Amino acid sequence: MNNNVVNTGVNGLDRVLYGGIPRGNTVIVEGFPGTGKTLLGMQFLYQGAVQHDEPGIYITFEEFPDQIYKDMKAFGWDIRKLEEENKLRVITLSPEVLMDQMMKPDGLFEHLIHEIGCKRIVVDSISLFQYSYASIEEQRKVIYSFRNTLRKYQLTSILLKEMTSVEEENVSFINYLVDGVITLTLKPYSKNYRKRTLEVTKMRGSRIQEGEHLYRITDEGIYLIPALSMVEDEVITAPVDTVPTAIPAMDRILGGGIHDGATFTIDTNSKSNYRYIVTAIKSGRIKAGQKLLIFLSSLTTISELESNFKKYDLDLAQIVKEGNITFVEHYRRNVPKEYKDAIINVSDLDNEQYRRVMNEQIFSMIEQGVANGEKWFVYYDLNTIASQRGSEFVKLYFGVEVAKISSLGVSTLVFTNFKELGEETSGFVERSSNGVIRTWVDGNYQFLQITKTPNGTISEPLLVEKIDEKPFIRLV
Repeated sequence: MNNNVVNTGVNGLDRVLYGGIPRGNTVIVEGFPGTGKTLLGMQFLYQGAVQHDEPGIYITFEEFPDQIYKDMKAFGWDIRKLEEENKLRVITLSPEVLMDQMMKPDGLFEHLIHEIGCKRIVVDSISLFQYSYASIEEQRKVIYSFRNTLRKYQLTSILLKEMTSVEEENVSFINYLVDGVITLTLKPYSKNYRKRTLEVTKMRGSRIQEGEHLYRITDEGIYLIPALSMVEDEVITAPVDTVPTAIPAMDRILGGGIHDGATFTIDTNSKSNYRYIVTAIKSGRIKAGQKLLIFLSSLTTISELESNFKKYDLDLAQIVKEGNITFVEHYRRNVPKEYKDAIINVSDLDNEQYRRVMNEQIFSMIEQGVANGEKWFVYYDLNTIASQRGSEFVKLYFGVEVAKISSLGVSTLVFTNFKELGEETSGFVERSSNGVIRTWVDGNYQFLQITKTPNGTISEPLLVEKIDEKPFIRLV
């Protein structure tokens, strides 16, 4: 457990905050009426007291304790019981009295802190300070003193704030002054519904998962589902060997790399520089001691592969000489003589003949190798298969082929362009894949996004930066 962060007690929110709120931070939770600010604040205190033995104080300027007790009962939270156990206090004060007591040595505020050993505090709502203090300058001075007092007692604090349709000067000042800002919103969705979203726009001392995240108000409180999350594939995520892609950011998203037996599809186009991505993955497999089966494309030549692998300190000719790479060639091209024994040329075969070669020669080669303890990796250029064999062939046999490869514990990286394949065929390919990596160019920048993974994680669109050292790209 990380003692430097405080768990929020809100399902999913700690994932968005990579563990929780940094201990001692002061955080604004803002939103329009009805978004669940009070509920989030009380959930933070209740779960802190019950799950983490961290007593807390709820200070309200408008509500009476009895109303809060009643409201929280709907979620099964017995606030009175926690007060009797000195784990929680619900206090009703005016902003003026609160500030007066906070400034007094040995005042009511300090007495409450020490009485229960307070670690967490929620104030509902900080917006009322603007009505209690006339000038903007006075409001700023009071809020500044208020925040410093919270820091003095090392309290992890949530300050609730009402949002208005027109943001005023003092509102932006408050958000600037605090350590974190969490915004709750209700937005129109479809014709008859509204969706609740939570966004962390600021959190000092912590990484945040950017974007708007959907939440629901359930009978257990706020339940948040982080954006870019899907149902996990329990079969694929069972403990299996994983080989890194050699691209650090991609490996973090994929939980270490690509699992043995997984089929990943990379969707790209001619504008995107995909060569470093696929070469990094293939070179990682070679360095892991795996054998490669590579389906060559019309744009990929042996000499180009030699150059690409050389950048990753690999001698392609030597790898071929050792019998660790086999090529499937759909075109009649001249190749250096040292590579001829490693090439299976299928350019003159019709689809039925090609299928026999795949089953009787290529699959048998991999199957026998696996039986002898070898590890294999397949790079499958689907664009070439579609152009040479047709989309109907892809729909008939692609799923069968990758399933057979996967059953041997062999991973496959499928290279394609979904737009060129067409909607129906690309949809079929995507459904047949355990993971999908998309890369595209927008203006002067290239992006990459992992839109499907076996563990249910989806990345945000990442910038692809060209760098001088291996793996020659960085995902930012």
